[in-house]
Amino acid sequence: MARIQLKNVKKSYGPVDVIKGIDLDIQHGEFCVFVGPSGCGKSTLLRMISGLEGITDGDIIIGDDVVNDVPAAERELAMVFQSYALYPHMTVRQNLTFGLENINTPKAEIDKKVAEVAKMLQIDQLLNRRPKDLSGGQRQRVAIGRAVVREPRVFLFDEPLSNLDAELRVDMRGEIADLHQRLGNTMIYVTHDQVEAMTMADKIAVLRAGEVEQFGAPLDLYNYPCNKFVAGFIGSPKMNFLEGRIDDQNRNQLNLDTGEAITLPEGKFSQQASAAVTLGIRPAHLVLADQGIAVSVQGVEQLGGEAYVFGTLKNGQKITLHSPGQTAIARGDTLFVRAPLDNIHLFDSETTRSLLTRTE
Repeated sequence: MARIQLKNVKKSYGPVDVIKGIDLDIQHGEFCVFVGPSGCGKSTLLRMISGLEGITDGDIIIGDDVVNDVPAAERELAMVFQSYALYPHMTVRQNLTFGLENINTPKAEIDKKVAEVAKMLQIDQLLNRRPKDLSGGQRQRVAIGRAVVREPRVFLFDEPLSNLDAELRVDMRGEIADLHQRLGNTMIYVTHDQVEAMTMADKIAVLRAGEVEQFGAPLDLYNYPCNKFVAGFIGSPKMNFLEGRIDDQNRNQLNLDTGEAITLPEGKFSQQASAAVTLGIRPAHLVLADQGIAVSVQGVEQLGGEAYVFGTLKNGQKITLHSPGQTAIARGDTLFVRAPLDNIHLFDSETTRSLLTRTE
């Protein structure tokens, strides 16, 4: 079993704390994605799990074993890098067999494994080529194949698709997800792209500044973000945030800084810690109305099957609307939108914590 547990794991470089005490429990067979902005520590955390980086404090447990002092080569993990890390002077076949030859695997077994993996990843026609003769997508398949032939307990992916073009990224996302379904191994995948995280993961760990902000299933993070950071990071385009204050006389009334007022539903939000709050509403949830929040349209992106409208509010704050299909809205128009009460979020402006009461 390849359950992975991180218990108060820390990493410091001198006085600089990079990983600040992370606790995670990744179950056997789960596809877990570490996501967050550049510099949040997600790749460092992956390298610590792999053994390529030492830890300053805490425990990393793989299966039943604490592996803090176990060398990377003995952890039974396989890592796929952003840069592919293929040997340029070797053929595809040699790249696939190199690791197995180093541990004295019998030649017949090597040939069988390579044939199976090459067919599964559709690189069986490329075995005699060298990396320079391959496309980016083919190189990434070879890098994944080199990991698969080793039959590791856990696969680690460090932003493996960031060097590919947009269309190929979508194709490779599907292939990696299919690979996980076929093999059933535990996989940990690092990316800064929250779309990759949402479409591939069983569980997502959202990191910021060396700490896990929230860990859970993709739709849990989307529907119940624990704070404003997670709400803004998960979902594309990002959530709109409108500043306001709870009315002193009526705690169910939110007075926006733009001058409009919204009546909050009873029982949806916990008691506010402060009068200053932030209303969150996703672009897809805003609805056009005859009256409501006034929006001055600054630009429109027509994508054929959908459109995005970018505007500003009375106080100059930016707002984004999503419109399915095509739209006649144009730059310079003034619109009114409303935020359906079933879809709004509320965050304490001081702590940024969510005030949404989970009802299920």
